[in-house]
Amino acid sequence: MTNSIEDALTRLGYTLPQPTAPQGSYVPVVQTGSLLFVSGQLPMGPNGLECVGRCGETVSVADAQAAARLCALHILAHVKNALGGDLSRLVRIVKVNGFVNSTPDFGDHPAVINGASNLFAEVMGDSGRHARAAVGVANLPFGAAVEVEGVVEIAL
Repeated sequence: MTNSIEDALTRLGYTLPQPTAPQGSYVPVVQTGSLLFVSGQLPMGPNGLECVGRCGETVSVADAQAAARLCALHILAHVKNALGGDLSRLVRIVKVNGFVNSTPDFGDHPAVINGASNLFAEVMGDSGRHARAAVGVANLPFGAAVEVEGVVEIAL
């Protein structure tokens, strides 16, 4: 059986990262019924946190969008891991919550979180389109510029 999500990731030049271990007292994914709730993901690269700082101060919108895209890839990596290494059961992205470490006067939170939203739509088409919140915060863990969490539907 082919996996159109993984095919799309490959075609678009994306590689799923290794799922990161929790940095606190929580689990990365919780399943209830046909929904998976994926804990907030930071933009972790092979050498650690990829994007640190505050939008409107030291981080550009473009860099923060790239960080949000990396967070989305981590969400997919955790979903794949929770599904035993197979994304073919992923039905749709239901909800995305994006948090942007930003100055009080920064107002482009939606543009930043579009980095994640656009990746999901690019990879999954209409089933990647989702409900969403994009909010600014005073700080994020480890000084990350962006954190993204998600709720996805899976086939049982």
